[in-house]
Amino acid sequence: MKKLIVTLMLALGVAAGAQASEGGEVAWDKAPSRTNDLPALQNGAKLFVNYCLNCHSAAFMRFNRLQDIGLSEQQIKDNLLFVSDKVGETMKSPIDPKEAKDWFGAVPPDLTLIARSRAGHGGTGADYLYTYMRSFYRDDTRPTGWNNLVFPNVGMPHVLWELQGDREPQHEKTSAHGHEVEIFKGWKQLTPGTMTPQQYDQAVGDLVGYLQWMAEPAQNQRVRVGAWVMLFLALMLVVFWRLNAAFWKDVK
Repeated sequence: MKKLIVTLMLALGVAAGAQASEGGEVAWDKAPSRTNDLPALQNGAKLFVNYCLNCHSAAFMRFNRLQDIGLSEQQIKDNLLFVSDKVGETMKSPIDPKEAKDWFGAVPPDLTLIARSRAGHGGTGADYLYTYMRSFYRDDTRPTGWNNLVFPNVGMPHVLWELQGDREPQHEKTSAHGHEVEIFKGWKQLTPGTMTPQQYDQAVGDLVGYLQWMAEPAQNQRVRVGAWVMLFLALMLVVFWRLNAAFWKDVK
């Protein structure tokens, strides 16, 4: 039994080391909360349409729903619609699914609910997306020329690379359970993008904020209504408590 336990521990150590060396254990960064920031949501919507909608659909979201984040119908038509789209249509990608599967190995997923579906032990779905979009690096062994520390061997290319530039992950070798592993320590900027690192993080935060909002457009209203409901219930609790005391004050 003791030998079996030692063997299992060594196997787990090897597996953990392999996963760490591939970047599978990168901690998720906390995404900024911007679902109440209308300018940030509008910028996130622009980034989504310009960079994501070419391959990914958001088939459960209509363009005219963007009026909820402060855009007028004319602004939506002028800045966010393709020529053939109408403002009442859903956000569907023009890419052919068969071609997408040939290019990327799989059809790009619909992103309407991606910010809710990606939650895990590392944090919220927004945390995952915020870290994922900031963890691409060049990898000539991959068909797209890109890889990702959060999603190793991902089929998606780095669509925002011109904004971020080229970066290289830095690792530090260490030993764990008697095996040498590589631990991610940070990034080295190889070539600059059109944005500074701070500006790029800001842009990704806006994009993730929009994805959060798109996954549940009524979430802010729900929170506001919930706060009023809790306040009403607290008030009624006091009223009922005093009524109960009045009804029973003469009963011994």
